[in-house]
Amino acid sequence: MHLRRGIGASVIDMTRKMWVSAVVALLAAVALSGCALAQAAEPSDSMEDVDKYYRAIDVMAMLLLGFGFLMAFIRGYGRSALGATLLLVSVGLIAYVVIRSLGVFGVAPSDIDTLILAEFATASLLICAGAALGRLKMPQYVVLGVIFIPFYMVNEWIILGGGLGILSAGGFVDTGGSIVIHAFGAFFGLGVVLTMTTASEFKTQIAADQTSDKFSLLGTMVLWIFWPSFCAALVLPEKVPSTALNVLMALCGSTLATYVASTAIRGKMSVSDLANAALAGGVAIGATCDHASFPVAILIGVLAGTLSTIGFAVIQPRLQGRLKAVDTCGVTNLHGFPGLMGGVAAMVVVAGIALQTQALGIAVTLVVALLAGLLAGKILSALGRKEKPYEDSEDFTEA
Repeated sequence: MHLRRGIGASVIDMTRKMWVSAVVALLAAVALSGCALAQAAEPSDSMEDVDKYYRAIDVMAMLLLGFGFLMAFIRGYGRSALGATLLLVSVGLIAYVVIRSLGVFGVAPSDIDTLILAEFATASLLICAGAALGRLKMPQYVVLGVIFIPFYMVNEWIILGGGLGILSAGGFVDTGGSIVIHAFGAFFGLGVVLTMTTASEFKTQIAADQTSDKFSLLGTMVLWIFWPSFCAALVLPEKVPSTALNVLMALCGSTLATYVASTAIRGKMSVSDLANAALAGGVAIGATCDHASFPVAILIGVLAGTLSTIGFAVIQPRLQGRLKAVDTCGVTNLHGFPGLMGGVAAMVVVAGIALQTQALGIAVTLVVALLAGLLAGKILSALGRKEKPYEDSEDFTEA
């Protein structure tokens, strides 16, 4: 009996070492190839780039503090949620910058623009990971990042850069990423969980407590504060003030709508609704953040907050029951549906928009995201499963 246990422990230890070695080798190969083939972007010391740098740091706070604490809502999985966030941000930024420097998707923009675009890609990656949160081993989050970023960049190239000639470059309206960032990440994540959710995971309760709920709300507040910088990161300097105000108006609208809708549906306000749906205005206003008027921004926020709350309170339980798949963070409700709403809203808000181009861009994004997510789920499933979902003990010695 002791011999069998010793052999089992040795096998587990060898497996972990193989995982670590594979991940390190993969990252090293990516970094070395980037160093060998990188095409340096033109340096710039303009004040405009300095201003962009400050907004880029705001976005970084969103990625690490905002997303990290928002996803720490699961009791007993806080260490892993924050640790996975650190790993995903690290691999996402590296992968995007290196691939972009290879020139595969055209000439790399300035360094600061590349950083901001890498942050956008990483935000989409974190959204995707939220769908499968708690059911991936820590190295699998890294693998997910390595798979996700190239597919994200292909879709970004097609939708915004005119890649493959499907859409005309610059014809798709999505300044703050309602479609390209939020909807893509959400539906990629949906594809992942459709492929890899097991029967036991489906039956396992996702529990929160008072402490984890407080951390989640802290993440919401961090995201709320810095969301204007996210949407205004690459807009023209003269449009930054109006863009920021539009985003704040949309967030105010979605927060108030979430309170009203949550209490109307549930009888009392739900922390899950407030922590998530309150942000839906920021998701939905993204596509038109530099085009909408302030009243329209408020309206978009109210509609998005209401839609997201209905998603969490009504749609999600029924949809998960039919699909037999678990969206841990409810990213389809916060980023998926409001993101689609924002892309569609652009057809009404933006004067002279090419309706066919906008509709086609939304459709292409959905197809690419779902198919790529299904493929990623298959790959991740082949790499093993967590023994106990939603627990830190498998990844941290302190747990």
